[in-house]
Amino acid sequence: MGHPLHPVLVQVPVGCFLSAGVLDVAPGGQPAATTLTAVGLAGAAPAALAGWVDWADLPPEQARVGLAHAVSNIAVIACYVTSLGARMRGEAAKGRRWSFAGLTAVAVSGALGGHVAYSRVLADVSPHAEPQTEPQTEPPATQ
Repeated sequence: MGHPLHPVLVQVPVGCFLSAGVLDVAPGGQPAATTLTAVGLAGAAPAALAGWVDWADLPPEQARVGLAHAVSNIAVIACYVTSLGARMRGEAAKGRRWSFAGLTAVAVSGALGGHVAYSRVLADVSPHAEPQTEPQTEPPATQ
């Protein structure tokens, strides 16, 4: 395909988890939040698979950050699986707490993933940058 698929696929779980968090604080939103949590977990598997495929092509410096991103995603999934289990058992408050913990982990993971994505873009762009032909000079001093 030529383009990383992971950034596209990750929109499903992140969007579901964020929307579930919003609905968790809205009156009567808990049933929909439970559904969104389940859909987000289902969408995480294809996103993770695509992430591993993309990770395999990264240079070592970016791969290390990508590995930290993957590990933080394990924390995300653990929080949301625990949240869904609590919700299914009727423990809504516990489910919401785990959901908000998961959302915090999503923020950390997203920051790491964004670092990898932007580093990759910069690495792709910088070799094609035109070399500077004239030396930089300091601007004249003003009086």
